[in-house]
Amino acid sequence: MNRSRIDERLAALADPQRRRAVELLSERPHRAGELAGALGLSAPAMSRHLRALKKSGLVEETHPEFDARVRVYALKEAGLADLRKWLDDMERLWTRQLASFKAHVEKGARE
Repeated sequence: MNRSRIDERLAALADPQRRRAVELLSERPHRAGELAGALGLSAPAMSRHLRALKKSGLVEETHPEFDARVRVYALKEAGLADLRKWLDDMERLWTRQLASFKAHVEKGARE
C-alpha cells in the first residue's frame, strides 16, 4: 500500500466540508452545484474541495453526454478500499498491542 496515497486521502478528509461532501456522495452521485448548495458553499469553494478530493483519489468526475459543461461527482471505490484496508491494518495492530499490554498488566498483578 502506498503510504503517500493514504496521507493524501487522510489530508483530504481532514476538512469537515470535504467529509460532508463524501457523506453526500456515498448516497448517490451529485453535480457540483448540488453539493455546493447542500453544503452552503460558493461554487469556487466547492470547486477547490472537489479538486482536493479528486487529487486524493477519493472522488471521480464524469460529464453527461447531453452537456459537457456539467460535472457529476461520485465516490471512487478504489480510493475508499485502500483507506479501509489501511484502517483495518491499524485496527489489527492496536488490537494486538492492547492485548499484549493487558497480558503484561495481568501478569504483573498476579506476581
